[in-house]
Amino acid sequence: MNAIGTPGFPSAPDELTLVRVDEKGKPRKLVFVSGNFNILHPGHLRFLRFAAEQGQILVVGLLDHDSSEGAFLSNEERKQALESLEAVNVVVLVKDNLDHWISSLKPDVVVKGSEWQHRDNPEKAWLAKGGGKLVFSSGEQTFASIELIQQKLRDTRHYNIERPNQYLKRHGIGSADVQQRVRAFAGLKVAVLGDIIVDEYVECDPVGMSREDPTLVVTPFKTNRFLGGGGIVAGHARGLGASVDFYSVCGDDAAAEFSRQQLARQEIDALILCDETRPTTVKRRYRAESKTLLRVNDYRKHEIDEGLQHAFIEAFSQKLENYDLVIFSDFNYGYLCRPLVQALTDRIKASGIRIVADSQSSSQTGDLDKFRHLLLATPTEYEARLTMANSQDNLVLVSENLGERLQAEHLIVTLGSEGVLIRSRDATGGWLIDELPALNLNPVDPAGAGDAFLTSTAMALQVGASIWEAAYIGSIASACQVGRTGNIPLQAAELETRV
Repeated sequence: MNAIGTPGFPSAPDELTLVRVDEKGKPRKLVFVSGNFNILHPGHLRFLRFAAEQGQILVVGLLDHDSSEGAFLSNEERKQALESLEAVNVVVLVKDNLDHWISSLKPDVVVKGSEWQHRDNPEKAWLAKGGGKLVFSSGEQTFASIELIQQKLRDTRHYNIERPNQYLKRHGIGSADVQQRVRAFAGLKVAVLGDIIVDEYVECDPVGMSREDPTLVVTPFKTNRFLGGGGIVAGHARGLGASVDFYSVCGDDAAAEFSRQQLARQEIDALILCDETRPTTVKRRYRAESKTLLRVNDYRKHEIDEGLQHAFIEAFSQKLENYDLVIFSDFNYGYLCRPLVQALTDRIKASGIRIVADSQSSSQTGDLDKFRHLLLATPTEYEARLTMANSQDNLVLVSENLGERLQAEHLIVTLGSEGVLIRSRDATGGWLIDELPALNLNPVDPAGAGDAFLTSTAMALQVGASIWEAAYIGSIASACQVGRTGNIPLQAAELETRV
């Protein structure tokens, strides 16, 4: 941020006269935005980056703590956070006088989030006096924050996992308390319902380019197989100490036999029913020099028939009272179809047992909307926007609306290298918000990060952790998972030594 004016906030628009011209006296295009900007999350960063691109100078009007209901951090705390961003040039304090700032500054552009496009916007009348224009956008979804990347580069040492010290301080989270939560996982009884996926990693030597056509040529030399999908969610829960029952379907093939062997080896009590109309889902990755060259997925996604649905409902209902937590790990290959989910959810809700759910949309189309009454949901941004059919509005608004639709207590949007956006209901039914950066600075393989996050965060909530503690535990679990190749079940000791 450019240092303009005296320390503290500029008190009047005329103090910003110098920012309107460059060193040669040439006018600069001034852009103005306003808001509370409490916890700066990726949605804010995208929005501010877009705004900065509309001109040469970005002025942020920070709504005063005493004048705005939504400002819960102090003026100085929020000002310092905004000033740390390269996109922001000046921060001014707005005390019930937004019209005065805009009318006096006469900005060339005022930017507001996409969600304001069809609402009443008094800025139009204020801008008309100075000839400025009003632009609506929440920034590009694909934008990876330059500020976050630069911060990581500055702070990188010789560790893969970085502690989010400001987040921990903000929520009063200590290592001893977190370790106690992880140890409490051993008392849980968890049911996991999800698709079985066998992940194959075919390691290859690169030969070069074909002389006949522009095709890469490789020679496979080793194949590693891992149990993925809902199977790894069950594996994570078991490795973290819980007793686990797993429910799924598979085909009549070698991949099914491999899956049963892996589950038995991990001491997971599994009900795996055979559906002869489908193969066991296999996802094969061809890799060379630690890079994935090609993925080949062998699967079917038609719904299981009514006979299989009734068999699962009966078997699950007989053991339901034993469970502390039910996890739906849906990869949308036909097992967790709407009729089955609805029947199971009705029974689980009646028993007072808590439910968490994830519905993935990576290589297929997910359906998170079939889940309700959730303790926790952990969609990616794409999955959240897909469920809400909303690709335009700010991520904060989309996530809040999704939480309402799913009737969720907590909703965490996972953002890959940008970390996670955390939404949680407060005592009045409103939504609290915070964010956590990705903690592994040198990820090796992103596969399975979401499954590790979902499982450990849900278990932490079940043993009494706050949503802020639980999200931190989940982020540590995810950081551990991406630090190695392949889906390998987490162990409680891994988390205890890294929190």
